[in-house]
Amino acid sequence: MKPLVSILIPAYNSQEWIADTINSALAQTWPKTEIILVDDGSTDQTLAVGRQFASRNVQILTQANQGGAAARNTAFSVCQGDYIQWLDADDLLDRQKVEKQVRKLDECPSRRTLLSGAWASFGYRNRKAHFLPTRLWCDLTPVEWMLRKMGENLQMQTDNWLLSRELAVAAGPWDIRLWKDNDGEYFSRVILASDGIRFVPEAKSYYRRAGFTSVNYVGGSNKKLESLFRSMKLHMQYLRSLEDSERTRAACIQYIRTCLLEFYPYRLDIARDLKQIASELGGHLEDPRMSWKYHWIMKCFGWHLGRRVQLLLPKLKLSSRIAWDKAMSRLEDRGETNHCQN
Repeated sequence: MKPLVSILIPAYNSQEWIADTINSALAQTWPKTEIILVDDGSTDQTLAVGRQFASRNVQILTQANQGGAAARNTAFSVCQGDYIQWLDADDLLDRQKVEKQVRKLDECPSRRTLLSGAWASFGYRNRKAHFLPTRLWCDLTPVEWMLRKMGENLQMQTDNWLLSRELAVAAGPWDIRLWKDNDGEYFSRVILASDGIRFVPEAKSYYRRAGFTSVNYVGGSNKKLESLFRSMKLHMQYLRSLEDSERTRAACIQYIRTCLLEFYPYRLDIARDLKQIASELGGHLEDPRMSWKYHWIMKCFGWHLGRRVQLLLPKLKLSSRIAWDKAMSRLEDRGETNHCQN
Protein backbone atom coordinates (compact mmCIF):
# COMPACT_ATOMS: atom_id res chain seq x y z
CA MET A 1 0.00 0.00 0.00
CA LYS A 2 1.16 3.53 -0.74
CA PRO A 3 1.78 5.48 2.48
CA LEU A 4 0.05 8.80 3.11
CA VAL A 5 2.54 11.66 3.54
CA SER A 6 1.51 14.68 5.64
CA ILE A 7 3.13 17.94 4.52
CA LEU A 8 3.02 20.21 7.58
CA ILE A 9 3.54 23.97 7.21
CA PRO A 10 3.79 26.39 10.16
CA ALA A 11 3.29 29.99 8.99
CA TYR A 12 3.67 33.44 10.51
CA ASN A 13 3.55 36.68 8.49
CA SER A 14 4.50 34.85 5.30
CA GLN A 15 2.04 36.44 2.85
CA GLU A 16 4.74 37.05 0.24
CA TRP A 17 5.83 33.40 0.10
CA ILE A 18 3.04 31.16 1.31
CA ALA A 19 1.30 30.66 -2.05
CA ASP A 20 4.53 29.44 -3.69
CA THR A 21 5.21 27.15 -0.73
CA ILE A 22 1.74 25.59 -0.84
CA ASN A 23 1.97 25.21 -4.62
CA SER A 24 5.26 23.33 -4.23
CA ALA A 25 3.48 20.97 -1.84
CA LEU A 26 0.52 20.53 -4.17
CA ALA A 27 2.86 19.82 -7.10
CA GLN A 28 4.36 16.72 -5.45
CA THR A 29 4.39 13.73 -7.78
CA TRP A 30 3.71 11.32 -4.90
CA PRO A 31 -0.05 10.68 -5.23
CA LYS A 32 -1.01 10.32 -1.55
CA THR A 33 -0.42 13.54 0.38
CA GLU A 34 -2.31 15.81 2.74
CA ILE A 35 -1.28 19.41 3.40
CA ILE A 36 -1.87 21.09 6.75
CA LEU A 37 -1.04 24.76 7.22
CA VAL A 38 -1.16 26.26 10.72
CA ASP A 39 -1.22 30.05 10.78
CA ASP A 40 0.41 31.14 14.03
CA GLY A 41 -1.52 34.37 14.60
CA SER A 42 -0.19 36.26 11.57
CA THR A 43 -0.90 39.99 11.41
CA ASP A 44 -0.67 40.13 7.59
CA GLN A 45 -2.62 38.28 4.89
CA THR A 46 -0.99 34.87 5.36
CA LEU A 47 -4.21 33.26 6.60
CA ALA A 48 -6.32 34.82 3.83
CA VAL A 49 -3.91 33.59 1.16
CA GLY A 50 -3.76 30.14 2.71
CA ARG A 51 -7.55 29.82 2.81
CA GLN A 52 -7.67 30.23 -0.96
CA PHE A 53 -6.08 26.76 -1.17
CA ALA A 54 -8.46 25.05 1.29
CA SER A 55 -9.79 21.77 -0.16
CA ARG A 56 -10.25 18.11 0.71
CA ASN A 57 -6.46 17.63 0.78
CA VAL A 58 -5.47 21.06 2.11
CA GLN A 59 -6.45 21.94 5.67
CA ILE A 60 -5.96 25.49 6.96
CA LEU A 61 -5.86 26.06 10.73
CA THR A 62 -5.22 29.17 12.81
CA GLN A 63 -4.17 29.76 16.41
CA ALA A 64 -2.98 32.60 18.64
CA ASN A 65 0.69 33.43 18.19
CA GLN A 66 2.75 30.90 20.15
CA GLY A 67 5.82 30.41 17.97
CA GLY A 68 6.87 28.06 15.20
CA ALA A 69 7.40 25.03 17.47
CA ALA A 70 3.85 25.27 18.83
CA ALA A 71 2.43 25.62 15.30
CA ARG A 72 4.30 22.49 14.22
CA ASN A 73 2.95 20.58 17.20
CA THR A 74 -0.59 21.65 16.29
CA ALA A 75 -0.11 20.49 12.70
CA PHE A 76 1.21 17.11 13.81
CA SER A 77 -1.64 16.62 16.28
CA VAL A 78 -4.25 16.66 13.49
CA CYS A 79 -2.37 14.98 10.64
CA GLN A 80 -3.13 11.43 9.51
CA GLY A 81 0.02 10.63 7.55
CA ASP A 82 2.16 7.52 7.80
CA TYR A 83 5.14 9.78 7.04
CA ILE A 84 5.82 13.43 7.88
CA GLN A 85 7.28 16.12 5.62
CA TRP A 86 7.96 19.36 7.50
CA LEU A 87 7.99 22.46 5.30
CA ASP A 88 8.74 26.03 6.37
CA ALA A 89 6.39 28.69 5.05
CA ASP A 90 8.98 30.38 2.82
CA ASP A 91 10.72 27.29 1.46
CA LEU A 92 10.03 25.07 -1.56
CA LEU A 93 10.05 21.38 -2.36
CA ASP A 94 11.18 19.94 -5.67
CA ARG A 95 8.24 18.24 -7.39
CA GLN A 96 9.73 14.77 -6.87
CA LYS A 97 11.14 15.35 -3.39
CA VAL A 98 8.64 13.26 -1.45
CA GLU A 99 8.36 10.53 -4.09
CA LYS A 100 12.12 10.05 -4.34
CA GLN A 101 12.31 9.44 -0.60
CA VAL A 102 9.20 7.25 -0.35
CA ARG A 103 10.58 5.03 -3.13
CA LYS A 104 13.61 4.32 -0.92
CA LEU A 105 11.55 3.01 1.99
CA ASP A 106 11.73 -0.58 0.81
CA GLU A 107 15.51 -0.40 1.12
CA CYS A 108 15.36 0.82 4.73
CA PRO A 109 15.79 -1.65 7.60
CA SER A 110 12.79 -0.33 9.56
CA ARG A 111 10.29 2.50 9.98
CA ARG A 112 12.81 4.06 12.35
CA THR A 113 15.12 4.91 9.43
CA LEU A 114 15.28 8.67 8.83
CA LEU A 115 15.52 9.90 5.23
CA SER A 116 17.41 13.08 4.32
CA GLY A 117 17.90 14.89 1.02
CA ALA A 118 19.85 17.59 -0.79
CA TRP A 119 19.18 21.28 -0.23
CA ALA A 120 20.22 24.63 -1.66
CA SER A 121 19.59 28.22 -0.61
CA PHE A 122 17.99 30.87 -2.83
CA GLY A 123 16.45 34.33 -2.68
CA TYR A 124 13.66 34.54 -5.26
CA ARG A 125 14.74 32.30 -8.15
CA ASN A 126 15.21 28.76 -6.96
CA ARG A 127 16.41 27.76 -10.45
CA LYS A 128 19.57 29.77 -9.63
CA ALA A 129 20.22 27.73 -6.48
CA HIS A 130 23.47 25.77 -6.24
CA PHE A 131 23.60 22.48 -4.35
CA LEU A 132 26.81 22.30 -2.33
CA PRO A 133 27.36 18.84 -0.78
CA THR A 134 28.73 18.47 2.74
CA ARG A 135 29.86 15.47 4.80
CA LEU A 136 26.27 15.08 6.01
CA TRP A 137 25.17 14.18 2.47
CA CYS A 138 25.55 10.42 2.85
CA ASP A 139 24.22 7.45 4.81
CA LEU A 140 25.28 7.77 8.45
CA THR A 141 24.75 6.26 11.86
CA PRO A 142 23.15 8.57 14.47
CA VAL A 143 26.39 9.12 16.37
CA GLU A 144 28.42 9.82 13.22
CA TRP A 145 25.79 12.29 11.97
CA MET A 146 25.82 14.21 15.27
CA LEU A 147 29.63 14.16 15.39
CA ARG A 148 29.91 15.72 11.94
CA LYS A 149 27.19 18.27 12.55
CA MET A 150 28.61 19.55 15.83
CA GLY A 151 32.31 19.05 15.23
CA GLU A 152 32.36 20.49 11.71
CA ASN A 153 29.58 23.10 12.01
CA LEU A 154 27.41 21.46 9.33
CA GLN A 155 23.66 21.85 8.87
CA MET A 156 20.66 20.24 7.25
CA GLN A 157 17.41 22.16 6.73
CA THR A 158 13.97 21.37 8.16
CA ASP A 159 12.56 20.56 4.71
CA ASN A 160 15.23 17.91 3.90
CA TRP A 161 13.78 15.18 6.04
CA LEU A 162 11.09 12.54 5.70
CA LEU A 163 10.27 10.62 8.86
CA SER A 164 7.73 8.02 9.81
CA ARG A 165 4.94 8.73 12.28
CA GLU A 166 6.47 6.07 14.53
CA LEU A 167 9.78 7.96 14.58
CA ALA A 168 8.07 11.32 15.17
CA VAL A 169 6.14 9.91 18.14
CA ALA A 170 9.31 8.37 19.59
CA ALA A 171 11.20 11.68 19.30
CA GLY A 172 8.45 13.69 21.00
CA PRO A 173 7.03 17.15 20.22
CA TRP A 174 8.88 20.28 19.18
CA ASP A 175 10.26 22.20 22.20
CA ILE A 176 8.12 25.33 22.56
CA ARG A 177 10.74 26.90 24.85
CA LEU A 178 13.12 27.30 21.91
CA TRP A 179 12.97 30.30 19.55
CA LYS A 180 16.42 29.78 18.03
CA ASP A 181 17.59 26.42 16.69
CA ASN A 182 14.39 24.59 17.60
CA ASP A 183 14.74 22.61 14.36
CA GLY A 184 18.30 21.56 15.18
CA GLU A 185 17.25 20.38 18.64
CA TYR A 186 14.14 18.59 17.34
CA PHE A 187 15.93 16.66 14.62
CA SER A 188 18.71 15.72 17.03
CA ARG A 189 16.03 13.91 19.06
CA VAL A 190 14.66 12.35 15.88
CA ILE A 191 18.15 11.12 15.02
CA LEU A 192 18.60 9.69 18.52
CA ALA A 193 15.35 7.72 18.11
CA SER A 194 16.31 6.51 14.62
CA ASP A 195 18.27 3.47 13.53
CA GLY A 196 20.24 5.57 11.04
CA ILE A 197 20.03 8.19 8.29
CA ARG A 198 19.54 7.27 4.63
CA PHE A 199 20.56 10.07 2.25
CA VAL A 200 18.56 10.40 -0.99
CA PRO A 201 20.45 12.83 -3.29
CA GLU A 202 17.57 13.20 -5.77
CA ALA A 203 15.20 14.43 -3.03
CA LYS A 204 15.73 18.19 -3.25
CA SER A 205 14.42 21.16 -1.28
CA TYR A 206 15.06 24.89 -1.40
CA TYR A 207 15.80 27.07 1.62
CA ARG A 208 14.89 30.73 1.19
CA ARG A 209 17.40 33.25 2.52
CA ALA A 210 15.37 35.87 4.39
CA GLY A 211 18.01 38.36 5.56
CA PHE A 212 17.05 40.34 8.68
CA THR A 213 13.60 38.68 8.91
CA SER A 214 15.05 35.18 9.32
CA VAL A 215 14.43 33.47 12.65
CA ASN A 216 18.07 32.33 12.43
CA TYR A 217 19.29 35.93 12.66
CA VAL A 218 20.16 36.47 16.34
CA GLY A 219 21.33 40.09 16.29
CA GLY A 220 21.85 40.23 20.05
CA SER A 221 18.29 39.12 20.90
CA ASN A 222 18.26 38.01 24.52
CA LYS A 223 15.45 35.52 23.92
CA LYS A 224 17.25 33.93 20.98
CA LEU A 225 20.59 33.78 22.82
CA GLU A 226 18.99 32.01 25.79
CA SER A 227 17.26 29.64 23.36
CA LEU A 228 20.55 28.92 21.58
CA PHE A 229 22.25 28.18 24.90
CA ARG A 230 19.50 25.75 25.89
CA SER A 231 19.68 24.05 22.49
CA MET A 232 23.47 23.76 22.69
CA LYS A 233 23.33 22.07 26.08
CA LEU A 234 20.72 19.63 24.78
CA HIS A 235 22.80 18.88 21.66
CA MET A 236 25.81 17.98 23.81
CA GLN A 237 23.66 15.86 26.10
CA TYR A 238 22.21 13.97 23.14
CA LEU A 239 25.56 13.27 21.52
CA ARG A 240 27.12 12.04 24.74
CA SER A 241 24.12 9.81 25.41
CA LEU A 242 24.97 8.02 22.16
CA GLU A 243 28.67 7.78 22.94
CA ASP A 244 30.68 9.40 25.73
CA SER A 245 34.23 9.25 24.44
CA GLU A 246 37.23 11.43 23.72
CA ARG A 247 36.02 12.12 20.18
CA THR A 248 32.47 13.12 21.22
CA ARG A 249 33.80 15.39 23.96
CA ALA A 250 36.17 16.97 21.40
CA ALA A 251 33.20 17.55 19.07
CA CYS A 252 31.31 19.25 21.91
CA ILE A 253 34.28 21.52 22.63
CA GLN A 254 34.54 22.47 18.97
CA TYR A 255 30.78 23.08 18.89
CA ILE A 256 31.12 25.52 21.80
CA ARG A 257 34.12 27.20 20.14
CA THR A 258 32.12 27.72 16.92
CA CYS A 259 29.11 29.25 18.68
CA LEU A 260 30.85 31.20 21.45
CA LEU A 261 31.08 34.50 19.57
CA GLU A 262 27.27 34.65 19.30
CA PHE A 263 27.12 35.58 22.99
CA TYR A 264 29.65 38.45 22.87
CA PRO A 265 29.22 41.06 24.22
CA TYR A 266 25.49 40.63 24.92
CA ARG A 267 25.45 37.64 27.30
CA LEU A 268 28.87 37.26 28.86
CA ASP A 269 27.30 35.20 31.65
CA ILE A 270 26.32 32.52 29.13
CA ALA A 271 29.77 32.74 27.54
CA ARG A 272 31.33 32.03 30.95
CA ASP A 273 29.01 29.05 31.45
CA LEU A 274 29.99 27.66 28.05
CA LYS A 275 33.69 28.03 28.85
CA GLN A 276 33.11 26.14 32.10
CA ILE A 277 31.34 23.34 30.22
CA ALA A 278 34.28 23.17 27.80
CA SER A 279 36.68 22.98 30.74
CA GLU A 280 34.71 20.10 32.27
CA LEU A 281 34.96 18.32 28.92
CA GLY A 282 38.74 18.68 28.95
CA GLY A 283 39.13 21.78 26.81
CA HIS A 284 40.20 25.38 27.34
CA LEU A 285 38.63 28.24 25.43
CA GLU A 286 39.91 31.80 25.20
CA ASP A 287 37.69 34.76 24.39
CA PRO A 288 36.76 34.59 20.69
CA ARG A 289 38.46 36.99 18.29
CA MET A 290 36.77 38.83 15.48
CA SER A 291 38.37 38.83 12.05
CA TRP A 292 40.77 41.67 11.21
CA LYS A 293 38.00 43.50 9.33
CA TYR A 294 36.15 44.10 12.60
CA HIS A 295 38.85 43.65 15.24
CA TRP A 296 40.18 47.19 14.78
CA ILE A 297 36.68 48.60 15.31
CA MET A 298 36.40 46.65 18.54
CA LYS A 299 39.82 47.86 19.67
CA CYS A 300 39.01 51.51 18.95
CA PHE A 301 35.33 51.69 19.86
CA GLY A 302 34.63 48.67 22.07
CA TRP A 303 33.01 45.27 21.77
CA HIS A 304 29.45 46.50 21.28
CA LEU A 305 30.13 48.61 18.19
CA GLY A 306 32.57 46.11 16.71
CA ARG A 307 30.13 43.27 17.15
CA ARG A 308 27.20 45.32 15.82
CA VAL A 309 29.11 46.09 12.64
CA GLN A 310 30.15 42.44 12.31
CA LEU A 311 26.50 41.34 12.56
CA LEU A 312 25.08 44.03 10.29
CA LEU A 313 27.44 44.12 7.32
CA PRO A 314 26.95 40.51 6.16
CA LYS A 315 23.19 40.91 6.54
CA LEU A 316 23.25 44.13 4.52
CA LYS A 317 25.20 42.38 1.76
CA LEU A 318 22.76 39.47 1.81
CA SER A 319 19.77 41.81 1.75
CA SER A 320 21.26 43.61 -1.25
CA ARG A 321 21.72 40.31 -3.11
CA ILE A 322 18.14 39.29 -2.27
CA ALA A 323 16.81 42.65 -3.49
CA TRP A 324 18.72 42.21 -6.77
CA ASP A 325 17.39 38.69 -7.16
CA LYS A 326 13.86 39.96 -6.52
CA ALA A 327 14.22 42.65 -9.18
CA MET A 328 15.58 40.16 -11.71
CA SER A 329 12.81 37.70 -10.89
CA ARG A 330 10.15 40.33 -11.58
CA LEU A 331 11.81 41.33 -14.85
CA GLU A 332 11.95 37.73 -16.00
CA ASP A 333 8.32 37.12 -15.00
CA ARG A 334 7.26 40.25 -16.89
CA GLY A 335 9.19 39.12 -19.94
CA GLU A 336 7.56 35.68 -19.85
CA THR A 337 4.10 37.30 -19.52
CA ASN A 338 4.73 39.57 -22.52
CA HIS A 339 6.03 36.60 -24.55
CA CYS A 340 2.87 34.60 -23.80
CA GLN A 341 0.64 37.54 -24.71
CA ASN A 342 2.42 37.95 -28.04
